Amino acid sequence: MVNKHMQIYLERIKAELISRLGEFGQFCPISLAESRELVDCSVTDSLEFAAEFRGHYYKMSSQENLNKFLENPELYVPPLAPHSLPPADMIPKRLTLSELKSRFPKCAELQGYCPVTYQDGNHRYEALVPGNIKFALEYRDRIYICETREKLEKFLRLPEKYWSQKLPYKLPPLKEPIHLTSLPLPGYLEQGIATSLIKAMNAAGCLKPKFPFLSVKRSALLYIAFHLKAFNPQSSEYSRRKYKKKLEQFVERCELITYLGAKMTRKYKEPQFRAIDFDHKLQTFLSLRNIDPVNG
Repeated sequence: MVNKHMQIYLERIKAELISRLGEFGQFCPISLAESRELVDCSVTDSLEFAAEFRGHYYKMSSQENLNKFLENPELYVPPLAPHSLPPADMIPKRLTLSELKSRFPKCAELQGYCPVTYQDGNHRYEALVPGNIKFALEYRDRIYICETREKLEKFLRLPEKYWSQKLPYKLPPLKEPIHLTSLPLPGYLEQGIATSLIKAMNAAGCLKPKFPFLSVKRSALLYIAFHLKAFNPQSSEYSRRKYKKKLEQFVERCELITYLGAKMTRKYKEPQFRAIDFDHKLQTFLSLRNIDPVNG
């Protein structure tokens, strides 16, 4: 019952706020006055940065702007406010994917290139970047598609800066997706596993693995194979853990040669004079003569 009453109270407060909104609706009057930015505060239901003045509510975008409003509210509301809120048809609106599809056959402006990237890139050829339909908006009965959410926000704040642009005569070629498996072998290796292979080969070069009773070449190839399996970003977590353990075991067995080479002497030593784990590691080394490093 308490939760129900709290919910009813909050809904009534919200309804009262909407019915008594000032001339700027849910847009921040400070941002509009000082930088002509349309900062929509309706994205949050919080009243933390709201203020009441002359019987109307005003919502600010930050604590700093709220403090400015409370200090001199007359400067930010009519008749002293330097800028008024544009009419509804002159305020940019976000478009969901379904809303964007419903606008068909209307085409996007700038042939779908991001207007914010192009404007902020000083209209350079390199700044012609295709937009993402997830970040579409409508302004002045025109559709624009931005590259990222951040650039969509910039357009919504400053539509007058970005809406009226013209494309150059020369445009980048259309980017068509290419399936990785359709590339020739060198291209497939370069685009698919180049980074992973370089890391594996670099690790092998630093370690210089030599597995007991195997050639240096085969030892290096096995190490690279285990490394690729252990750090394959496309594999499952279980598979990566499995091959990381195999890689650690492989390295541990390779280190037997270095250990025994350092501890073994020319003359025979009685067991009591040997290193504590010498006999165990020697037996492990000898047991690897007929062991398959992959499955053993």
